[in-house]
Amino acid sequence: MTAAALLALTAACTSGSSERPEERAPESGAPYEGLPDELGRQTLDWNSCPAASPSQDPMATAPPDELAEGAGWECADLEVPLDYGRPEGDTIELALIRARAGDDTERLGSLVFNFGGPGGSGVATLPAAGESFDSLREGGYDLVSFDPRGVGESEGIVCLSDEERDAASQELGSLPDTEEEREIAERQEREFIAACEENSGHLLPHVSTANAARDLDLMRHVLGDDALSYFGVSYGTQLGATYANLFPDRVGRTVLDAVVDPDDDPVHQGLLNAMGFQRALDHYLEDCVRQSDCPAGDDPAAGSLWISDLLAGLEDAPLPTTDASGRDLTVTLAFAGIISTLYSEESWEYLTMGLQEVRDQGTGDLLLLLSDLYNERNPATGEYSTQEPAFTAIRCADQPGGLSEEEALSHEDEFVEASEVFGPYMVWSLGGCGTDWPVTEAADPPDYDATDSAQPLLLLATTGDPATPIEGAERMRDAMGGPETAPLLRWEGEGHGAYLGEDPCVLEAVDAWLLEGEIPPDDTTCPA
Repeated sequence: MTAAALLALTAACTSGSSERPEERAPESGAPYEGLPDELGRQTLDWNSCPAASPSQDPMATAPPDELAEGAGWECADLEVPLDYGRPEGDTIELALIRARAGDDTERLGSLVFNFGGPGGSGVATLPAAGESFDSLREGGYDLVSFDPRGVGESEGIVCLSDEERDAASQELGSLPDTEEEREIAERQEREFIAACEENSGHLLPHVSTANAARDLDLMRHVLGDDALSYFGVSYGTQLGATYANLFPDRVGRTVLDAVVDPDDDPVHQGLLNAMGFQRALDHYLEDCVRQSDCPAGDDPAAGSLWISDLLAGLEDAPLPTTDASGRDLTVTLAFAGIISTLYSEESWEYLTMGLQEVRDQGTGDLLLLLSDLYNERNPATGEYSTQEPAFTAIRCADQPGGLSEEEALSHEDEFVEASEVFGPYMVWSLGGCGTDWPVTEAADPPDYDATDSAQPLLLLATTGDPATPIEGAERMRDAMGGPETAPLLRWEGEGHGAYLGEDPCVLEAVDAWLLEGEIPPDDTTCPA
């Protein structure tokens, strides 16, 4: 889940605009080795930002709000090579957004954000989260984010139409565990891949994480910074670690929050995710049963079984809704709706409300709404962002292939043991990209070794993180070179990501590193 979708669960959209502040940080006009001058010497034409497009955030209706002291948001486009192996060839444009550093402080440069996915729009997400990073802006950073290649307004990957995506979710809303359902699933996969090739085939081989890291370095250069100061969340940590491997001498002060596991084994990754979401659900249930009307009853273990049975019942009998498009709440949509609320403790109340509606009314409107937010779909217009097709394309550029259905289902018992609620469904994700995906070999296999990095990179991990469990952060620390290269700061809290949890201990430690260059010792722990 991207930070944009997570913020949408708890924050309403507001409107606002601002005048451009006086230019104080001209971009670099120097050449960039290996690229033609029209790319290396380009300057950015910053202008006031419009509302995010549906491809970035289908819920956006107005330009982003200005920050404290009247700081406004500016947008520009960065031109990058489509293929870094052929830099004189075709180019694409990446959408950028920024808010300038405070006027009363010494400028530290740009702090570039990636909020995850892969496939999340930074242009839509940074303004939604901007106030959370205002101490960093007031401390001297320009806050900068972007739509990575293949995302949003950066040549966003397009596959099926919005209507086709809705129809597919209704035609097969359950696990394909019968011959007829398997035939439907196989046909839908062929149609999805054919649509991706038809609409975005030229881009599919070039959306790897390594190419996004190369874009980051060109961005750093054009912004005029000698080193990249960077804040990555979730998938953004994979991107940050990849950058440190490719450009170790250009690593500036970096924070990697909600760290992904470096292991590329899909079974290991899937089991870790199933375990993480079950752990988060257990924590939710422990809290829920202390409330006066918990829909899952008064025992956490029994509540987990009740939710498991609820999902199983939707396999054959989806729940009606009042959705304008006529969609029912299928098991796959309910699964997404439940998952969406486990990314943040602040969203638990919505899960309670959704489960109460199912129990008391036998309808699924709220869980369907939560599913739409998770899938970045506007419930009123039916428009989707590019997040889902971009996620697939980027993952398949990094790690093509995957297990066959038979190979995947051979791990079903392991997944059910890891999570009685989520395991039966997550095991199907092991199918990966399939044999028909047009990119069959990774041009840039992931490498996270950062031992030559000019500066250490601070890792943040939350003990109750469902999507990127803390065990993965510990393994990433080792993969990057150990505690001296990547010291780990632990937060004993809930949710996906530590900094946006606004724990004072976490904020103080991270701000001290980014603003003062004081990095906490490895295995520092911030209590809940």
